[in-house]
Amino acid sequence: MAKKYKVIDLFAGAGGMTQGFHMAGFDSTLAIDFDKDSCLTYKKNFPNTEIICKDITKVDNEKILSIVGKDVDIIIGGPPCQGFSALGKQLKNDPRNRLWKEYLRIVRLLSPKVWIMENVPELLSSQEFEEVRKATSELGYHIETKILNAANYGVPQRRQRAIVIAAKKTGLKHPSPTHTDSKGQTLFTDTQKPWVTVKEAFAGLPGKPDGKNWHTERKPTELSQKRYKAVPSGGNRFDLPDELLPDCWRNKPTGSTDVFGRLWWDKPSLTVRTEFYKPEKGRYLHPTEDRPITLREGARLQTFPDNFEFVGSQTSVGRQIGNAVPCNLAYNIALTVKEFLEANY
Repeated sequence: MAKKYKVIDLFAGAGGMTQGFHMAGFDSTLAIDFDKDSCLTYKKNFPNTEIICKDITKVDNEKILSIVGKDVDIIIGGPPCQGFSALGKQLKNDPRNRLWKEYLRIVRLLSPKVWIMENVPELLSSQEFEEVRKATSELGYHIETKILNAANYGVPQRRQRAIVIAAKKTGLKHPSPTHTDSKGQTLFTDTQKPWVTVKEAFAGLPGKPDGKNWHTERKPTELSQKRYKAVPSGGNRFDLPDELLPDCWRNKPTGSTDVFGRLWWDKPSLTVRTEFYKPEKGRYLHPTEDRPITLREGARLQTFPDNFEFVGSQTSVGRQIGNAVPCNLAYNIALTVKEFLEANY
């Protein structure tokens, strides 16, 4: 019988990364997060995993050891990234930038064979990451860094994320892409398929939301409905007639072409953020329906299975979905880690 490697998830959120590792045959023994709704969502989907719903800086070593002992093969997680992200304008003094120290505190405590850290690409060029690299080396780990595009791993979303992998033994590498941009390409190998599109991701969901399983339509104003109808296929806010423009857009004739944009059926989406159900936040209008995408459609773009249950308000669930590591990306990372562990231990 194959060994089930034990994993703990720090800054676990709703559990997108845990889901990917479960799909690859790992066993999660502990998760830590401070957000109450995220913890409830996590517990609903991973009932056999112990979860500590608390600020990680307040979780002492004794508590962790009492739950998992020292029998941990891998630590995964993504410390909050708002201070590093381009949208957060790299808030250099943001205290959240230091939460990687808590992550490494637990690495030092449990000494796992492997640990994986996910974050925004800006992490890798930050001063904090130089400290991460130094501390990792002092702990005896070999570190590899890479920016991965989730679309290259079966996720219907072009989401760039820094993935830091560290192992006590040499040889652990990032996963090879399983998918590739199909533009201009007619032949695909057994190892690489074309990118998964929005159309494939939404297959089986009714265009008119049925109100089930978070596939629920918002209640837009009459003005919002007129704006939705005015955006053509592949269009954006620059296609709105003058009489439908809010003053802030009328006075700013330049800017992102993704705001109030329609998704394309034949491409992956752009990055799913925490307020993806608001079209003023990005390219989040349905490709053909005159509405923003629903929470379930957002979850599909993050490759959460339909039987994954979320707990909380619309705002909370949107945040949980947008903050998650796409399950299929985590799954491909997990497969690579599993292969490495089986070959080396």
